[in-house]
Amino acid sequence: MEYRELGKTGLRLSALGFGASSLGGVFHSLREEDGIRAVFAAIEGGINFIDVSPYYGYLKAEQVLGKALRQIPRDKYILSTKVGRYGKDGVNSWDYSAKRAHDSVFESMERLGVDYIDLINVHDIEFADLDQVCNETLPALVELRSQGVVGHVGITDLQLENLQYVVEHTPAGTVESVLNFCHYCLCDDKLLDFLDFFEARGIGVINASPLSMGLLSGRGAPAWHPAPAPLQEACRAAAAHCAAAGYPIERLAMEFSVREPRITSTLFSTTRAENVRANLEFIASEPDPELLAQVREILGGTFRMSWKNT
Repeated sequence: MEYRELGKTGLRLSALGFGASSLGGVFHSLREEDGIRAVFAAIEGGINFIDVSPYYGYLKAEQVLGKALRQIPRDKYILSTKVGRYGKDGVNSWDYSAKRAHDSVFESMERLGVDYIDLINVHDIEFADLDQVCNETLPALVELRSQGVVGHVGITDLQLENLQYVVEHTPAGTVESVLNFCHYCLCDDKLLDFLDFFEARGIGVINASPLSMGLLSGRGAPAWHPAPAPLQEACRAAAAHCAAAGYPIERLAMEFSVREPRITSTLFSTTRAENVRANLEFIASEPDPELLAQVREILGGTFRMSWKNT
């Protein structure tokens, strides 16, 4: 496993990180014991970065992850969670106020069974007033950072322009990392356009969803996937082409996603230990350049086609 520095935080994250969204039953049904075994497999495989949120499964992901983390020494993992996006009984809710951000951190620590958070993020800032994020949410988290409750502060979003806006409208050092998803994978590499901006400011970059929320899989995107139909069709064709070549598109996607050295870590999510081990095997090899070019050709004009977060 390769480990990379996250901006100027001093944290060294595994190039492949474990995203715990699946532990909330977000994508598929979950047997808690399976999810816990998946966390153990990640740690055993050298993954030291784990990311979660109270939003995933409406608290369930943090609760299940907490059951796993209580059985793992604290120095074996770097833990990231979030504030701002929540929900209950299948209904989304958002609250980016300073008080809610402050309280949310302590609630997460209780669910996770830890006494500090390595990295706290403002979650999906496109759903917030960005000026409130700059002037209220982030200052509340910076105060917790000064108290040693959290180690470092970041922001997350699908829309890269929003991440850039917040960095530009807050004092230097406020935002130490950004987490973006579905913009560095086989079907979209828009994140590359922003790496110079973040690097110049010492901000670490975390990538998520190398399979683009299921688009880049043999099983195909779930029914709820927000991607436009032409992109979904192109990804299905690319997956079929890879399958015919005896080279699962999941393997190509994982190999590709971890190769950019300016991206500190790439998060994937699963509830199955065997998937963790398979992904660890995938990233040990380089992507087949010929197949990579063929997939890019199949994607054609859908490459970098995105969607609105939901």
